[in-house]
Amino acid sequence: MRDTVLIALYAFAGAAATGLAGAGALRLLRRRSLTASLTVVATVGVIAMLAGTLAVARAMFLSPHDLTVVTTVVAMAAVVSLATALLLGRRVVARSRELAVAARSFGDNGDFAAPAGPATAELDALSRELAATSARLAESRDRERALETSRRELVAWISHDLRTPLAGLRAMSEALEDGVAADPDRYLRQIRTEVERLDGMVGDLFELSRIHAGTLPLTCSRISLYDLVGDALAGADPLAREYGVRLVGDWVEPVPVEVDGKEMSRVLGNLLVNAIRRTPADGTVAIAAERSPEGVVVSVTDGCGGIPEEDLSRVFDTGWRGTHARTPPAGAGLGLAIVRGIVEAHRGRATVRNIPGGCRFEVLLPAAP
Repeated sequence: MRDTVLIALYAFAGAAATGLAGAGALRLLRRRSLTASLTVVATVGVIAMLAGTLAVARAMFLSPHDLTVVTTVVAMAAVVSLATALLLGRRVVARSRELAVAARSFGDNGDFAAPAGPATAELDALSRELAATSARLAESRDRERALETSRRELVAWISHDLRTPLAGLRAMSEALEDGVAADPDRYLRQIRTEVERLDGMVGDLFELSRIHAGTLPLTCSRISLYDLVGDALAGADPLAREYGVRLVGDWVEPVPVEVDGKEMSRVLGNLLVNAIRRTPADGTVAIAAERSPEGVVVSVTDGCGGIPEEDLSRVFDTGWRGTHARTPPAGAGLGLAIVRGIVEAHRGRATVRNIPGGCRFEVLLPAAP
């Protein structure tokens, strides 16, 4: 038993000295290639075994022949270990370089193609993560391009919609100044109408900017949907009469919701105004509110004839107005974008789908506890 302990101590002492030297070498090579580190690890393992063997051999007074045999066996093991370490290191380094080259494509078009061929589990996991990141970057760039296109269209449409009333205001004011207006009172009423329209457009832009900046203030309170819908119908009734459209709000449950009453009234008002303007005379616009498994659903159904399938995904985009709504009084395409922003600020969701003869806008809100 005593001899076994001594042998263990001698072997540990020789191996420990080699291990400390190897740790120092790894620290010096920590910024070098993985091949160098693997070579050091393999060399330390073999030399540690050799040092322990020599220490034990000297303590046990082995014959020179036996010591030569042991040393030769360890040397052959060292050669094989070093060759294996170098082969593994070169494979890992080559794969890492391929991944680095493939990752450079992120700076070009956001597309990543994993190198072909076998790889270690860690490098394979890294390839999958890079591919997922590439997909997210591509989606982000697509969204950014879509937003940039939307912004440009919005600026163009706003410029057009501002130029028309401003030109009219200039002409009417010059006519009043020159005293050539046949009916000054009518001109003044028209000027007031155009100013109110411009004021509404500026208000919409300000509201949308707060939504995009995430600074829309919400003062939520417990309100019955029945009251919200009733107020919205009362506000939209004059416009409906002007367009000859019938408003229907018979199916409205008195469901309580926790919302900002002012902002949610704006949502319902925008949806009703949009529906009335798109519905032909003698048509019907219906609003309903009911519980659903996900919360509370408020829907506005119109008789616009439907929206092209390729445009359904763009209905709530900023500046989108459709192919039949490019001129006043359709507005600047901000109403539905404001609807989506306000609803999402309430942790809800706004959607649209086609139905026979028209389309249905739905607003999903969390139910009040």
